[in-house]
Formats: sequence, structure tokens, C-alpha cells
Amino acid sequence: MPQLFRKIRELRSFIKTVRCEGNSRTIGFVPTMGYLHEGHAELIKLSKLQNDITVVSIYVNPLQFGEGEDFQRYPRDLDRDLALCGELGVDIVFAPTDEEMYPQKPQVRIEIPGLTDILEGAFRPGHFNGVAIVVLKLLHILQPDRVYFGEKDYQQLKVVQRLVEDLSVQVEVVPVPTVRDKDGLALSSRNTYLTQEERESALSIYRSFLLAQRLFSGGNRDPQVIISAVKDFISKHPHVKKIDYVDIRDEELRPVEKVEEGHRLLVAVWVGTTRLIDNWRFSHEEV
Repeated sequence: MPQLFRKIRELRSFIKTVRCEGNSRTIGFVPTMGYLHEGHAELIKLSKLQNDITVVSIYVNPLQFGEGEDFQRYPRDLDRDLALCGELGVDIVFAPTDEEMYPQKPQVRIEIPGLTDILEGAFRPGHFNGVAIVVLKLLHILQPDRVYFGEKDYQQLKVVQRLVEDLSVQVEVVPVPTVRDKDGLALSSRNTYLTQEERESALSIYRSFLLAQRLFSGGNRDPQVIISAVKDFISKHPHVKKIDYVDIRDEELRPVEKVEEGHRLLVAVWVGTTRLIDNWRFSHEEV
């Protein structure tokens, strides 16, 4: 089983000891909100492959949830997560309490105009401020060599990359491709909210990506044509309650006038009472 730490001071002390034991020992860090699944497992496996020590944080960060969102409902099972971490060979798990992470409510605000105020940022005001604060705190606590983020939360990945670059944080941000179930649904802890019927409707997201890719492969480069086709396809499914956005952006999430390889199709869709986000990278490869 991994060593479990609940206190920042104790974890810092342990990390310092590890560093002193050998200057060449590298630390990989996988930040999570727990209720781990195969998507998290891929991040952990890559960290194990690239580093001497792998640390996983398990913390449902209240700062990134807005009023009326699913903070209280978000699935939590620390014993289950610890068991999975043990199976995967994780060395350290950091699972702090709210009081440990935030003895007082942070007053600092972190915003990146043109990045934190679009897409997710437009629909969830303050979300990326909460993400940025907790990520920066965790990076300062652990000082890892590498940190791993899944591409399913593509905007979050870009926010973290920009923070690290702008603030000269000494860590390598490692993107990991989205992990999908056999039917194409992107793995997410929130998938546990879906009924079987809702899950079938949720598959419209992945199937719409295949439709968009076929349009692209067929020579269509007009983002509005592809966006309209995706919206129309998803909205026809019975348990889809609302589409927050469908958009196509370049790799740095800037608007595009013509779709090119490497551009991203990003969506946020309400299926029943569950909000799902996903994205697709356009390529010239066959699907």
C-alpha cells in the first residue's frame, strides 16, 4: 500500500528526506479528485514509467465548484482509491482535508484573459481560479519533476501549462491522451451519475466526434458547418437536456476560421442531470 499523508508539513518533510537520499531520484505527480478510474490509471502508469517515485493527490477541491454544482454529490471513496493506488504501485497518496488545504479562504485570484474566461470559464465563472490555486499549492508542496494531466479536460491542461510557463514553475507538464470506454465514452468519475438510458444518450458525444471527423476527412474545413452538424446530432438524443457549447479552437484554444489538423472540437453537454465535457483532435488519420 502507498504511504498516506494528510498533513502538508509531514508530506513536505518526507519529500525532503526522499530528495536527500539521492539527487537523481525523480518525482512524478498525478493530481486527482479521487474516485479513480482507468483514465487516472493511465496517468499513474506513465508516471511510474518515467519517475522513481509517484505521488497521487486525492482531494475534491471546493474552490473549483460553483454555487449549485455537484461538490457535495461528487463521488468519494478513499479506501477504494487507496486500494487501486496500491495495485498500481503508487508510492505516496496525499489526501488532505479542506481545513488543511485552506486554513483560511484564499483571497488571491488567478485569471488568464482569453483562456480562463472562455468555454468552461464562461459557463462556470471562477472555476479555473479554483483549479489554478489548488494546482499551484500542490506543486509548491510537492515540487515534483513532472505532473500529469489528461487531455479530456483539455482547457484545464492548457491553463496549467500557461501557469507553469508564466510563473516559471520548475515542473514538466505531461499531457496524456483521453481514455475511453469500449463504446467511446470518455472515462470520468461523473459517469457514475448516469442511468443506463442516459449513458446511451451520452454516447452521442463520441459519435458526433466521428461525424465531425468524417466531415473533416471529406474536405469540409468550415467550423460553423461542422459545429452545426455536431449540435444537431447530439440534440436529437432523448436524455440530452442542454448543450452548453460546441466549439472548434486551435491547439492554444484560439478561435479558427478554417479547421486544420490538430484543431480541437470541444463540447459540454447536459445528459439528464449530469454535465459531461469532452473534446476531439482533428487528424488526417482514418477512424
